[in-house]
Amino acid sequence: MPKKRILPFIILGIINNRPHITGREITTEIGDFWRASHSQIYPELKRMVNDDWIAASTSQENAKERYYQITSEGQEVLNNWLDQLVTDLPIHEDLFSLKLFFIKDKNDKRIPQLINRQLLLLEKELKYLQQRLKQVFPNKTAIKTNYGHYLILTRAISRTKGQIAWLKEIGE
Repeated sequence: MPKKRILPFIILGIINNRPHITGREITTEIGDFWRASHSQIYPELKRMVNDDWIAASTSQENAKERYYQITSEGQEVLNNWLDQLVTDLPIHEDLFSLKLFFIKDKNDKRIPQLINRQLLLLEKELKYLQQRLKQVFPNKTAIKTNYGHYLILTRAISRTKGQIAWLKEIGE
């Protein structure tokens, strides 16, 4: 069964939260909670402009840079999607967990290697998330203005800290 397309709704939500945003800025925002490449985002932006969900404009300073705004039709599509309840938990595609799953021996020399590498990746991710939190939410007004994004960033920080603690515990 094919995966349901979520990226258009993510893009609509980001543009709704930050009108007059560039594709590059959209890509950065998406990276806080979803994995999508430029090669996915830019064709989706083009489709969404063609579907009249968003409008694109350029600035006088840089004719190559496109700025996006949500249209009334896009707002309706976004609101309809937001009204739908979440009915399934996400499927995890975690290679670290998958590799651990297939190791049988407690003393397998690959376990410490996997754990140490995962710790490095998670500590790098935690640093990035904490920097994004400071950058995007420097004060209480910014939090109040975009509370959902704030919740997602703090959830990601909490989850990452929990994973780091668990890895340190099992790595002892």
